[in-house]
Amino acid sequence: MATKVSDYILERLRAWDVTHVFAYAGDGINGLLAAWGRAEDRPRFIQSRHEEMSALQAVGYAKFSGNVGVCVATSGPGAIHLLNGLYDAKLDHVPLVAIVGQTNRSAMGGSYQQEVDLAALYKDVASDYCETVTVPEQLPQVLDRAVRTAYARRTVTAVIVPADVQDLEYTPPQHAFKMVPSSLGIGRYAPVPADEDLERAADVLNSGERVAVLIGQGARGARAEVERLADVLGAGVAKALLGKDALSDDLPYVTGAIGLLGTRPSYELMRDCDTLLMIGSSFPYTQFLPELDQARGVQIDIDPHMIGLRYPFEVNLVGDARETLLRLLPRLHRKENRAWRDEIEMNVARWWEVMQRRAAVDADPINPEYVVHALDGLLPDDVVVTADSGSAATWYARHLRLRGRMRGSLSGTLATMGPGVPYAIGAKFAHPDRPAIALVGDGAMQMNGMMEMVTAAKYRHEWSDPRLVVAVLNNQDLNQVTWEMRAMSGAPQFEESQHIPDLPYAEIARRIGLDGVRVEKPEEVEAAWQQALAADRPFVIDFLTDPAVPPLPPHASLDQIQATAAAIRHGDSDRASVVRQGFKAKVQELLPGTRHRGDRPGAEGDQGR
Repeated sequence: MATKVSDYILERLRAWDVTHVFAYAGDGINGLLAAWGRAEDRPRFIQSRHEEMSALQAVGYAKFSGNVGVCVATSGPGAIHLLNGLYDAKLDHVPLVAIVGQTNRSAMGGSYQQEVDLAALYKDVASDYCETVTVPEQLPQVLDRAVRTAYARRTVTAVIVPADVQDLEYTPPQHAFKMVPSSLGIGRYAPVPADEDLERAADVLNSGERVAVLIGQGARGARAEVERLADVLGAGVAKALLGKDALSDDLPYVTGAIGLLGTRPSYELMRDCDTLLMIGSSFPYTQFLPELDQARGVQIDIDPHMIGLRYPFEVNLVGDARETLLRLLPRLHRKENRAWRDEIEMNVARWWEVMQRRAAVDADPINPEYVVHALDGLLPDDVVVTADSGSAATWYARHLRLRGRMRGSLSGTLATMGPGVPYAIGAKFAHPDRPAIALVGDGAMQMNGMMEMVTAAKYRHEWSDPRLVVAVLNNQDLNQVTWEMRAMSGAPQFEESQHIPDLPYAEIARRIGLDGVRVEKPEEVEAAWQQALAADRPFVIDFLTDPAVPPLPPHASLDQIQATAAAIRHGDSDRASVVRQGFKAKVQELLPGTRHRGDRPGAEGDQGR
C-alpha cells in the first residue's frame, strides 16, 4: 500500500520522538485522521473538548516534559481556535508545532467554505516559521524545520496542509534542481560568552557588597550553579513566576516571587542591593527592579534578542545559564562579610510568619489564602502544580513553597484565563506517574475547565498515578478584575460583568465518573486536600471562598486586610473610600514616578518569565 502524505507526517513525527499530539477532529484533516487509524494511533491522539484546550494541553506538556508540544486542528474555525494557546506558548518561550488543515488547493482563492488565509492569520504567532505544503516533495524538510525551529528558538511554528495534499501519494525530494532534502535531529549545543565578557561580569559582581539575583525559567537547568553563586556572593535570590520551580523555596535566602504578585523580601532585596544579576529571565516590570542609578547590573540570557532589556545592565552575557555560570564561578571571590545575607534570611523568615498569619484571618466562609497555605505542607514531593490567571495566581505565588523535584507553572506572559486545567492534563501525559494539582478560579472553571474534566475522565486510566486534583476557588466573582477595578478606578463592583453563578463543581465531577467534595467551612479544608491526594481518580474540590479577601500588597497589616474585607462584605456606605485607602500603595506601585527609596511599600508579584 502506497504511503500517503498524511502517513508520512505521522511517521516523521514519530521519528522526532513525538509521542502525544493534542488535537480535535474536523473534515479539513480527514486524511490525517485516517492515517492515525492506519498507524494504530501512533503518536497518541489526545482529544480535548475544544481546540484552544488542545493547544494549552500541548503547552503544558511541553513545559513539564521539556519536549516539543504538538497540536493539530482542522481548517477554518479549528485553526482559529488554536490561536490563544499558540500565543501562550510564544510569549512563554515554549517549543510548539501546530499542524492545521486547509481547504483543497483547487478551492483556494474562491471564497470557499471554511477558507481562511491561514498563512496571514498565523503570520505573527508563528513568525519564525509558517509554511504551507503544496506538493509531497516539500516533506520532510517543512516538518523538520518546523520542529527544529520550535526547539532552537523556543517558539511556535506552523505547518498548513491542504486536505487534498494529505491524500496524495508521498514521494520524497530527489537529488535534483529545486529539491530540498532534509535530515532529523537538532544536536545538543550550549552557547557561552567570550572570556573577556566573563571577566567584566566577574569584576562587577566582585565589586558589589549587596548582590541581588533574579532568576527566571531560563535558570531551571542551572539550579546547582545558582546555589553555588548565591553562596559565594552572599546573595539573595528572587524569582519571576515562570522561574518559581527553578530554585527551591525552602532555601533561606530565596525571597520568592517579584513584581505584581510577589513578596516583601523580594522588594527589600531590590530596594537595598547595589548589584543585580539577572539569569534566564525577561521580567518586564522595571519599577520592581532597583532604581536605575542604584545598582550595577549583569544579565545572562541564551537569546541575544532578549538581552539588555528591562535594566541598564553594564555587562550582557549571551549564553546558556548553566554553562555560563560554570565559567563565571571560578572568577568570583567569596564575600566574607555575611551581614547582607543574614539580613535577607531574616526578612524571608519574617515573611513566612506573616503569610501564616494572613492565612489565619477570618473570612466568610473561607479565606482563599488559607486554602492554598494549607496545601503547602501537604504537597507530594513529585507534584506538578498549575495555576490559573487571576487571584489564584496570587495565592500560588505567595503561599506555595516549591521544593525538590516539585514543578509548577502558569500562563506567565499572556496571563490568559483558563490554562490551569489543560496545563495539568498536559502534565499528566508528560508525567503519568506524578500527581498534578490545578489551582483555578470559578470563572476559569466555567469558561473551559469543567469540560476538560471530561478529557481527564476519558484518559485517567492511562495514568499510572491517577491523581489530578482541581481546586476551584468558588467566590461567584471574577475576582481579579473586581479588585483591579477597585484599585484603579475606585469602583466597588459592577455586578453585571463580575458576578457569575454558583455551580456544583464537585457534584458534576462525580456525575462523569470522577470524585469531588464541596468545602464550606475552614475546618474542612485540610481534610479535603488529604482526601483528594489519596483519591484513585481525578478529584474536584469546590472551596467556597470569600470574594472580599483583598489581594493587598504584602506590607499591609492584618487590621487593614480585615477592615477592607469587612467594608466590602457588609456593603459599608463608605467602602469605596476604604478600598481606595487600602489600595493606595498598590496604585503607587503601578504608576510611574512614584517609587521613593526607603518609604515604598512591599511589591506584589509578576507572572512574567
